Amino acid sequence: MARRRTGHLASPVVNTATSSPSSSRRRGPLRAIAHIPFGWQVLIGLVLGVALGLVATAIGPGSGEDGANWLTTTLDTIGSTFVTLLKALVPPLIFLAIVTSIANLRKVTGAARLAGKTLLWFAITSLIAVVIGIGLGALTSPGANSSVSAKSADAGDTQGTWLDFLTGLVPTNFLGIEGSAGDDGSVALSFNALQILVISIAVGLAVLSVGEKKAEPFLRITGSALEIVQKLLWWVIRLAPIGTVGLLGNAVASYGWDAIGSLGVFVADVYIGMLLVLLVVYPILLRTTGLSIGSFFRGVWPATSLGFVSRSSLGTMPMTQTVTERMGVPRHYASFSIPLGATTKMDGCAAIYPALAAIFVANFFGVPLGITDYLLIVLVSVLGSAATAGMTGATVMLTLTLSTLGLPLEGVGLLLAIDPILDMGRTALNVTGQSLVAVIVAKREKILDQTAYDASVRTSFSAIQADEGAEGAEEKVAEDRVAAELSGQDPAAPAEDTVADPERVDQLEEKVGTRA
Repeated sequence: MARRRTGHLASPVVNTATSSPSSSRRRGPLRAIAHIPFGWQVLIGLVLGVALGLVATAIGPGSGEDGANWLTTTLDTIGSTFVTLLKALVPPLIFLAIVTSIANLRKVTGAARLAGKTLLWFAITSLIAVVIGIGLGALTSPGANSSVSAKSADAGDTQGTWLDFLTGLVPTNFLGIEGSAGDDGSVALSFNALQILVISIAVGLAVLSVGEKKAEPFLRITGSALEIVQKLLWWVIRLAPIGTVGLLGNAVASYGWDAIGSLGVFVADVYIGMLLVLLVVYPILLRTTGLSIGSFFRGVWPATSLGFVSRSSLGTMPMTQTVTERMGVPRHYASFSIPLGATTKMDGCAAIYPALAAIFVANFFGVPLGITDYLLIVLVSVLGSAATAGMTGATVMLTLTLSTLGLPLEGVGLLLAIDPILDMGRTALNVTGQSLVAVIVAKREKILDQTAYDASVRTSFSAIQADEGAEGAEEKVAEDRVAAELSGQDPAAPAEDTVADPERVDQLEEKVGTRA
């Protein structure tokens, strides 16, 4: 059921914040840390990660084969464990979210129009972003005077071509899981997010075609499973401050500031381009749609900040959907547009970054680019966004762009050292853009709850969780009330085993349908 989201916090959050000093001392240091706002926890993790990374650099190389000292190894283990936990939950999350959201479209009037306008706005924002990237690259020529050594050039392990993209759409198995055997006989499993997306869309359409009566048992299972997976992901997201320490600390220790310095113009171009999209283009789109700029950025901030530290649009998806719904976008539409955007809407990974990176590689190898080449970059960025689905999306998109332009794929290796630093900004822009499109389309289709949008306030992670819990309880009460009405009971009276009146069932099903 769609509910009006006012952004007000549940009362338990306020009561906790006003607890006495003596109770704070009694709950111990760990519980006291848990009561620090999530945004502050992440900020502390950022500062601590940089500090530990500098300490690891000062310690010097270790005795291991890779030359990493004990602190660098520890930071790498912490960061990689956090990312691994996110990756483990992404495949079921994509499948369940897409299937459920497509199935829910059966209750939506004009679902095809909503889907079409969503994809159109995805393309419009990607087009604007890639034009900004090309403009910055043409003005600054980031690879012309770079001090990075050509010895670091490497084609990379993950490459992409249009043929790979098209063949990758065909699932190798129903689960979209791929396996690879190592030299030692071990088997590693990985998932193809693009194939899972195709499978999910196919299953969702099949659910619509078989009819609601036959599909209802399956939808109950997928709905419950989605709630469970999202809860697991919330628990993993709570570890983001710790993961931030490892990810950022390892980046500083492994690459240092020298890597940033040698590619300084390119790094600056990427972040300037992302800031132009975030702080200029998005506000203009909001204003022309008649929406408050401040309300949007206050509302989307939790997802933006989490995307920055997690570096995963898919892992941030539950948070992105939650803040989007809190800004007044109906759940039935948000549950469709956000999962779709998390796999195909990449203004950072698929627009600004590949455009600038292609110009950098062309400058570095002395390859001149003409108008036709720039148009090809635009075409690849707008149409090839789906190829970025997954954890290595930016690398795949870059190799896809380079191969289309005929540029050396060895240029990928030139940028790998600074990729973690760029990926934080790219992901933050991605998730912000995903929420933006949902809000704009909802406003234009007159399904946005304007009161909830205007009341958007920046809240902590814990507050969002508490509010979600309160809304879940409210939804359960509403469902119990409908069940009582279906039985012909007084909703306030104790439940009894009665048989529903068929005529009343029809009336109330129509009522429930209008609520949904």
